[in-house]
Amino acid sequence: MTDGQEPTTPQPAAGRPTRIVVVGGGYVGMYTALRLQKKLRAELKRAHAHLARTDDENITPSGGPSSGYPSGTEGSRREGSREEAAGRLPGRPEGDPLRGPSDTARYGVEIVVVSPEPYMTYQPFLPEAGAGSISPRHVVVPLRRVLPHCRIVVGEAKRVDHARRVVAVRTIAADEGSRTTRRPTDPARAPGPEKPDAEAPARATDASEAAGSPAPGDLEIGYDELVLAPGSVSRTLPVPGLADHGIGFKTVEEAIGLRNHVLEQLDIASSTRNPEIRDAALTFVFVGGGYAGVEALAELEDMARYACRYYHNLRPEEQKWILVEATDRILPEVGEEMGRYAVRELRGRKIDVRLQTRLESCEDRVAVLSDGSRHPCRTLVWTAGVKPSPLLAATGLPLDERGRLRCDATLRVEGAAHAWAAGDAAAVPDLTADEPGVECAPNAQHAVRQARLLGDNLAAALRGRPLHEYRHSYAGSVASLGLHKGVARVYGRKLKGYPAWLMHRVYHLSRVPTVNRKTRVLAEWTLAGFFKREIVSLGSLEHPRAEFEMAAGGGPRSEER
Repeated sequence: MTDGQEPTTPQPAAGRPTRIVVVGGGYVGMYTALRLQKKLRAELKRAHAHLARTDDENITPSGGPSSGYPSGTEGSRREGSREEAAGRLPGRPEGDPLRGPSDTARYGVEIVVVSPEPYMTYQPFLPEAGAGSISPRHVVVPLRRVLPHCRIVVGEAKRVDHARRVVAVRTIAADEGSRTTRRPTDPARAPGPEKPDAEAPARATDASEAAGSPAPGDLEIGYDELVLAPGSVSRTLPVPGLADHGIGFKTVEEAIGLRNHVLEQLDIASSTRNPEIRDAALTFVFVGGGYAGVEALAELEDMARYACRYYHNLRPEEQKWILVEATDRILPEVGEEMGRYAVRELRGRKIDVRLQTRLESCEDRVAVLSDGSRHPCRTLVWTAGVKPSPLLAATGLPLDERGRLRCDATLRVEGAAHAWAAGDAAAVPDLTADEPGVECAPNAQHAVRQARLLGDNLAAALRGRPLHEYRHSYAGSVASLGLHKGVARVYGRKLKGYPAWLMHRVYHLSRVPTVNRKTRVLAEWTLAGFFKREIVSLGSLEHPRAEFEMAAGGGPRSEER
């Protein structure tokens, strides 16, 4: 649809506010909900007042009792959690028509955000969080604080039935319910050998699905408008040993876990005289030469090199850092020239950069590369790209060959009225490209801008106003290569070294959401200029109950480090 063209609107109905369900709490999900909060402020207040008058709950089971709390109140959240724990399925009643502009004007709008985590992770700061330059708490943004007028449902969307206008969500209450489900132990009732209790949750879920009934904690949330922003997941390959020994770098938990792991390897190397164990502990292999792999390797190598000064029997030269990239260059977003500079910079720091090389195997903690080399290592980080969320395949909506939703320039899903998408989940045409058929790259720069336009267009559609097309010329890219080092290409200008590093920090500081997070990050950067880098490892955080289990007589847990 082009500018000025009138959008199609659903048939009017009455009795309740228009419900918008946003699936995903990442870049697109949070920024879209944030934009809708701003654009639909009057409609949200109207829905709040309407629900208060009608004693209705913004998410209630079909035909079930209402809570009596208006959307966004503390009582609503408490009651909603009780409904989720009880396993009721709040969907749209059969035959309930969609809302139209007149209903939106009369009854208002309610916004529901479904997210696996109650926070949004600002991923460009993960390398610095892993290196200890930023506190992990400041890399995430709490959704409930940023979106006070939205209902936050913490759970994973499992499938979408767009014909019925419902989203099936599995909440954390479902996992708790599965743990408390007891299996029959009577041999007459459960013939065959006893199976481990770890299989009980899977069996309970399978039985519920086979019976056509939901597991406790499952929800079906009805909607009038759907925004799909589930993001992406790590793209893995069938490499032998990867699932057993690989480490990802996409979440804040993985970043902090990797930091603790790297520092722990220094402790292992320092406490042994076995040369094989020592060499493996001091070998770090990163697979993938994009932003995540290069920035993570550069920041962690800086940290590990600095930490060596506090070990009496370790020297920085003993560490072996290897970057494996299948193509002929790294950081393709900053251009070929800056990519070559990045390779020279890394190799100047004794980092082994291997281009046009693939990981063949990592069984038995030995990284085997396609060039025939073998590297015993205890750290293998996989950052070789991402792929769209598996949820998209369970929506029944049109997908492209890469598994992304086909969208038009107004960010609506093609052939599916009242469904919207942006970011990694959407194949959006790039109207600024010289050649037809080019799509926008799935990066944060496009995701944030698409989310804002999606919020504007969705608000306009609810009010029966024209929609606008997404147009954004690529501004450029910045990448950090460690403390005081970086590369950048912004609006045609090429920067390297300290100026590029400074631009990297300034740009991302301006993009991280909320003044609260900006201030805290800036304060940490400032204090880092006066104090030494923290090098403590808190690996015990990954297994906080281990010491208590030993004290209680359970014995030490055989966790492989």
